[in-house]
Amino acid sequence: MKRVLLKLSGEALAGEKHTGFDEATVLGVAGQVKELVDAGIQVGIVIGGGNFWRGRTSEHMDRTKADQIGMLATVMNCIYVSEIFRHVGMETRVLTPFVCGGFAELFTKDLALEYLNRGVVTFFAGGTGHPYFSTDTTTTLRAIEIEADVILLAKAVDGVYDSDPRLNPDAKKFDEISIAEVVDKRLAVMDLTASIMCMENRMPMLVFGLGEPNSIVNTVKGRFTGTKITVA
Repeated sequence: MKRVLLKLSGEALAGEKHTGFDEATVLGVAGQVKELVDAGIQVGIVIGGGNFWRGRTSEHMDRTKADQIGMLATVMNCIYVSEIFRHVGMETRVLTPFVCGGFAELFTKDLALEYLNRGVVTFFAGGTGHPYFSTDTTTTLRAIEIEADVILLAKAVDGVYDSDPRLNPDAKKFDEISIAEVVDKRLAVMDLTASIMCMENRMPMLVFGLGEPNSIVNTVKGRFTGTKITVA
């Protein structure tokens, strides 16, 4: 595995507080990513914004404006996590699809690949830059653009289930499932747009619980207990 795209849930980074950041959690993630970088693996990262903003269901706000706030939430997350990564000894860059002053650089595929090939952990903030697209879609899009080997999907739940295990104690967990089945069964791995993009572009995923000990490193090294989503 040479290059991976890691998707982190904003809520997972908030820990038990469910909002903002839990620094111990972020430091734990940083230590694991540094282990990957030190082993020569190139890492791109997308972070959701749910620890700051979930305005999509508000009937008092235009959907476009709500999504724009969500995009800015992901920029805040990436800047914070990027700085923690730097603190533990990694070189990082934050790229956005829109001009963000001195906070970030404007995304291009060429620039992203330049940084990744230099071993720089590259954060893809700001979503796609357009409303109506989630950070799931951003994850798939950027993974395809940078030609990642796999998407590492770190979630609050430890894999893919046939129903929500937090609501159904009898929910069945899949050890392996095809992306076609995920789409057909509308399983809540990613939103449908992102799942279809993965299917059409043959982008595999490894889904696991961020809270599991050393979960990111174990997933990359093949020692994980999550769900493998295949493209065959």
